[in-house]
Amino acid sequence: MGLMPHSNPINTYASELYSKEFCLWSDRIDLPLLDIKNFLPSLWLPLLLQSLGYETHARVSMPVLNPSTPINRGFDDYKLVPNHDSLDIILNEVSFGESPQFWLINTGETHYPYMLKDPSLPIVSGLHGAVKRLNQDILLVDVSSDFPEEKMRLLKNAQLRAVRYVDKLISEFVKGSPSNTHFIVTSDHGELFGESGFFGHGPICHPKVHEVPFLEFQRRGIKS
Repeated sequence: MGLMPHSNPINTYASELYSKEFCLWSDRIDLPLLDIKNFLPSLWLPLLLQSLGYETHARVSMPVLNPSTPINRGFDDYKLVPNHDSLDIILNEVSFGESPQFWLINTGETHYPYMLKDPSLPIVSGLHGAVKRLNQDILLVDVSSDFPEEKMRLLKNAQLRAVRYVDKLISEFVKGSPSNTHFIVTSDHGELFGESGFFGHGPICHPKVHEVPFLEFQRRGIKS
């Protein structure tokens, strides 16, 4: 939908709050005056941008966002890349034309196993991995035995290295982009490394999982 994370105001009608948030798009990406009516009936940012002449593209690395999912609406092209840690491939495919463009870029480098090529690590399957193994004997992961404190530190440091790697790739990508380009860099969840006995993410109600990074900025032309 393209909405900012919600604040928690009191004595406010929800309709007023939503309307104000949608109107912010006028300032956020220098669009003409917008209000919530422009988003109806779909309430979907890619469709709105298409109606305003944008080309809409998506490159996703996580199978839960594959082209058969409902998120694939309003995109001129939408592709799932071969591997979850393929941000370099994704960014190399991005090309900028004369028309304004909207790119949804999803990266999986910061997901387990955090770019570690270590065969000793247990298989920790997400939804699609679990479905693939329905007819197999599944070895359940005991966090306390498979990931003792020392290995948990190793995994956390590996994720930090993956974050720095992603940050470097995005920085280089932004430098090579044309001026007056709008960027949103975000993720879908936080990650746990032993806090309260949890590891990873998923259907876990924990503050660390709810910590979602969000960075928004606009690259503008430099006046001589």
